[in-house]
Amino acid sequence: MSQSVFKRKVEHLLAGTGIAVNGPNPWDLQVHNEHFYRRAIAHGSVGLGESYMQGWWDAADLDGLIYRVLMANLEEKAVNLDNVLAYLQARFFNLQKPDRAFEVGRRHYDMGNDLYKHMLGKHLVYSCGYWKNADNLDDAQEAKLELVFRKLGLKSGMRVLDIGCGWGEALKLAAERYGISGVGITVSEQQAQYARELGKGLPIEVRLQDYRLLDEKFDRIFSIGMFEHVGVKNYPAYMQTARRCLKDDGLFLLHCIGGNVSVHDTDAWIAKYIFPNSMLPSIKQIAAATEGLFVMEDWHNFSVHYDKTLQAWRRNFVNAWDELKTQYNETFRRMWYYYLSVSMASFRARKNQLWQIVFSPRGVPGGYVAPR
Repeated sequence: MSQSVFKRKVEHLLAGTGIAVNGPNPWDLQVHNEHFYRRAIAHGSVGLGESYMQGWWDAADLDGLIYRVLMANLEEKAVNLDNVLAYLQARFFNLQKPDRAFEVGRRHYDMGNDLYKHMLGKHLVYSCGYWKNADNLDDAQEAKLELVFRKLGLKSGMRVLDIGCGWGEALKLAAERYGISGVGITVSEQQAQYARELGKGLPIEVRLQDYRLLDEKFDRIFSIGMFEHVGVKNYPAYMQTARRCLKDDGLFLLHCIGGNVSVHDTDAWIAKYIFPNSMLPSIKQIAAATEGLFVMEDWHNFSVHYDKTLQAWRRNFVNAWDELKTQYNETFRRMWYYYLSVSMASFRARKNQLWQIVFSPRGVPGGYVAPR
């Protein structure tokens, strides 16, 4: 088929979205390479993302374009072989089994602390901020951590577990401000090294460890932005681990991105280039994994805060590019910009959610009062 046929297919898909090919609006699709049309039709999200990485198309308002695509549900109309293969692989294989658990650490989180320091701000926290009373990224991230601490009712002398501790800021603040001792686990060597240095002099231990190996008691457990890497086949094992490690009068807070429907895989481009072996849980999947193990005390959705957080990360990344470009090439710059833009559009379109869920093993006597 000629390129004109594929171009007409793309234009037909975009009809009614408010997006024009080579149009005048900032969210319009500006095509620089005519091969884009065939690639987008044949390979869906992978073709769209890869062709953007290679400079075949642009949009001045990239997140605005993706937002309109998502609001029109075009991702459901553009099923292709890449999506089918990703689904089959996730459906019939455990992509997050123990011998694969460290892959996302090597490929994503070990990409370079310099990149994350520039992008994430002074707290180096790679999860949604809480913007209720904040007007900048650093304050929003500190407010989010304080919200976690208040929801858990941290007190001096408690022993706390952080499943997926990142660069260690949450445990550090909890130890400094609330007098707790803690253990943090991660699958990233660079995160572990940084977190150990950050927590020097505090009663904090940071381990390079898979969550399934944990078997010790804690007063409180939190997990911030890690559950997205667990995979539905492992949700029961994850929740059983949390229950095994939590004292009977303890509390467990799960902070994670979630989806509106139950799936077994993630977007094919995201899986290939950003988060290998990842997937977003649904309410149904979380509920099924916790049934018989926990009482759900509180479920807090503040997903609209993630759009603002991602905007701040993208702004920081763009502003730091002159320093970063000595270590990362132009293809990486476009890939990373695309990743952040697609992510903010997905939250703006309410396709993705951000949840903080508080669980207790047996129910809080007299009821749980949820801070906001």
